[in-house]
Amino acid sequence: MTAKIRSFKESDLPFLFELLKEPEDEQKLRYMHYGDGNLLSWIKERRLKVLIAEDNGKIVGSAAYNDGHWGEEIEWLVACKNANAKIVENMLVKEAEKYVKKGAVLTSVNAEGSKIEEWVQRGYCPNGGLYYMLTRLSGLKTIPKIPEGVLLRSLKPEEENGFVQLVNTGFEYERVRPGDIQKWKTENPPFDEEWIHVAESDGKLVSVVVAKPDVGYNRFFNAKRGYLGPAATLHEYRGKNLASALTVRAMNSLFEQGMDSVCLFALETNVPSVKLLQKIGFEIGHSWKFMHKHF
Repeated sequence: MTAKIRSFKESDLPFLFELLKEPEDEQKLRYMHYGDGNLLSWIKERRLKVLIAEDNGKIVGSAAYNDGHWGEEIEWLVACKNANAKIVENMLVKEAEKYVKKGAVLTSVNAEGSKIEEWVQRGYCPNGGLYYMLTRLSGLKTIPKIPEGVLLRSLKPEEENGFVQLVNTGFEYERVRPGDIQKWKTENPPFDEEWIHVAESDGKLVSVVVAKPDVGYNRFFNAKRGYLGPAATLHEYRGKNLASALTVRAMNSLFEQGMDSVCLFALETNVPSVKLLQKIGFEIGHSWKFMHKHF
């Protein structure tokens, strides 16, 4: 085995894109469907440190490290399917772990696949996970009742700062930034502020659910699917049906836009949110396990 690990170059992009399409499970690399040009934008935007395994001039594997809102993470790990695949993957993991600064790193693995044991052998332990949830849109749903005085509406263009503050307060970390709405408009036409559903109480934004067309999925599969997220509710306004009402409002809006299904992602540990979504028709379509390693 003569594979060597090096840093990613833009000229690697077509080979990397093809390599990322190989895994049999539903890779967490959802942005794959946008094409290699947007893959490069994703790499740059998230400041991924991408590693390439090369053997006799041929790219045989890749891994990416990211220090993002989940923490320090191995974003992906892929290798060509051959007898040396596990050797290449282990080399890439060891190299990616050199970037870890805070003593812990995670990755996400198909919960129904065979990779969990391989990560355990590398010193990783399962802890929590992520659900991909979806439901069909076959008609308008009744919006759940909410407290008197709370108004459900779409975001106004001049309210971006309030939107950013609401989402980041609800998530308790920087989930969105000023300028993200304009970026979403560019990436997800015909998205605009009308697709951002908010609850207002006493003149203040207190809950939000963002709806978008799932442009990449729709283009790749010739589908009509919507996507929900991010969604957030201020702590003191939780338990008042606001998230349920906004989610149904967003689903109705997507149905009126011609979508026939909608998907989102939910943390396995967020049991109240998962139960809420199941109550209004969502089912778990796929799941990943978070694998953590402490140094």
